[in-house]
Amino acid sequence: MIAQPSTKYQAFAPIALTDRTWPSNTITRAPVWLSTDLRDGNQALFEPMNGERKMKLFQELVRIGFKEIEVGFPAASQTDYDFVRRLIDEDLIPDDVTIMVMTQSRSDLIERSVQAVHGAKRAIVHLYNATAPVWRRVVFGMNVTQVMAFIHEHVSHLKRLTDAQPETQWTLQYSPECFSATELDVSLKACQTAIEAWGTGPGRPIIINLPTTVENATPNVFADQIEWMHRRLAPREHVVLSVHPHNDRGTGVAAAELALLAGAQRVEGCLFGNGERCGNLDVVTVALNLYTQGIHPGLDFSDINAVARVAEECTSLPIHPRHPYVGDLVFTSFSGSHQDAIKKGFAAHDPNGLWEIPYLPIDPQDLGRTYESVIRVNSQSGKGGIAFLMERERGVVMPRRMQVEFSAIVQRHTDSSETEMTGAALWSLFQATYLNTPEQPDSAIVCHAHRLADDGQSIELEVTIHGERQTLQGQGNGPIDAAVDALGLPLRVHSYEERATGAGANAQALAIVEAALEGQPGSTFGVGLHHNIVTASVQAVVSAANRLAQREPQPAVTTTVTA
Repeated sequence: MIAQPSTKYQAFAPIALTDRTWPSNTITRAPVWLSTDLRDGNQALFEPMNGERKMKLFQELVRIGFKEIEVGFPAASQTDYDFVRRLIDEDLIPDDVTIMVMTQSRSDLIERSVQAVHGAKRAIVHLYNATAPVWRRVVFGMNVTQVMAFIHEHVSHLKRLTDAQPETQWTLQYSPECFSATELDVSLKACQTAIEAWGTGPGRPIIINLPTTVENATPNVFADQIEWMHRRLAPREHVVLSVHPHNDRGTGVAAAELALLAGAQRVEGCLFGNGERCGNLDVVTVALNLYTQGIHPGLDFSDINAVARVAEECTSLPIHPRHPYVGDLVFTSFSGSHQDAIKKGFAAHDPNGLWEIPYLPIDPQDLGRTYESVIRVNSQSGKGGIAFLMERERGVVMPRRMQVEFSAIVQRHTDSSETEMTGAALWSLFQATYLNTPEQPDSAIVCHAHRLADDGQSIELEVTIHGERQTLQGQGNGPIDAAVDALGLPLRVHSYEERATGAGANAQALAIVEAALEGQPGSTFGVGLHHNIVTASVQAVVSAANRLAQREPQPAVTTTVTA
């Protein structure tokens, strides 16, 4: 039995910030983005990336537009060290990109890290140490005073090493690890100690990175913590306030967005949220969330499928089909009511206006996706989705009542097969239902040809009825009436529509009739498809008669008509 929470866990205390301002703020521009795919993301893989996979991912991050990239932990891994040296020695870092390396607060590791980035034009050294009570007490056995001395000692050591290499533009990033679980006054003291030891001031900025190393409270609490720090860090104008959310509670994206409202200027994370435990912040999701609010993120996800394929190849981690923006199914609707709304949304959409399509928060084409999978048909689908696919893929625009009729046929098919229907399968079912010759033509009426008089009111049909070939003649006020008269059936045509299914010389005419038989309840639809509109109309009449006849225990009428 699961333990009672009150006996095992302690709720995180709220922040005493009664005058918080972040709930009323609005994000108006994108933050500085830092990709940690090659460091934090890499250490979380079953099989860490080798040099070639890291290089491929680095190049993709550059192409996307990241200007700050954490490239490794060179003091802890020879592979990382060699990778960093290759980037520098082979001049593979673009002039507008700054690399970052991470190191624990240990003198030998700091020295190795500085050595790894020697010769770089610009470099960020990311120095961290844990500050939360349980780490101080259990892991390091230090009190707060000792922690502050520890920070001052190692930041000062890094400063001496980097001051000796003025050819590189150095920036310190300091992280009080487990910030979200640390007392705020202790976090502030740790950050101010690093700021002072680094000599932060004009021309010498510092990045203060506040991580939810383990997410332990609701996102609003993290926002309060960020605003509290934002107000007190000094000199604030020379501090870049950064956040590094993890996703242990599943709210890393929300925490980052609220942190931006609270004063954060920079966001660290990984493509698609890779990282320890439940992952790091999903940078793609935050960036595209901004995009849907009219804010360009400064990152290029116009071919998001290509980004996904590179990430999957380099990390060997699959992307979930429901992953925001990039999953294979995120722009796919199976629900009938959703499909109907989407179909109507596309029909009403102004290409030059706001994007207002029901159930689609972003235009898939902006991400290099197509509309091909927006609507797919299974047993949960309705007439709207079926009509959408038929119109998009075959140019067949069905009247609403016909949509209802055909969707019931599709529903029976998907219920029995328990599978999704592709566009090709849907078209095959439509053909079998409305266009094809019956399975037993010898017991049906097969119409081989027609001849329409010049006045358009007399028609002659060459047919085979129950295996016997004969000629039928009919009169009417047009081809439809004349064909009904020729067939000699008590057929009433309620409606007739015709339209083209394409453009140019290869376009075909689509004729649709709704008809009923006297003495038989209800009506049904018949369809004709031919380059000649009269032939298509005759096909539609015969198709409707055939389908009506199938309701009774008598032979059917086929839809095969040639000009």
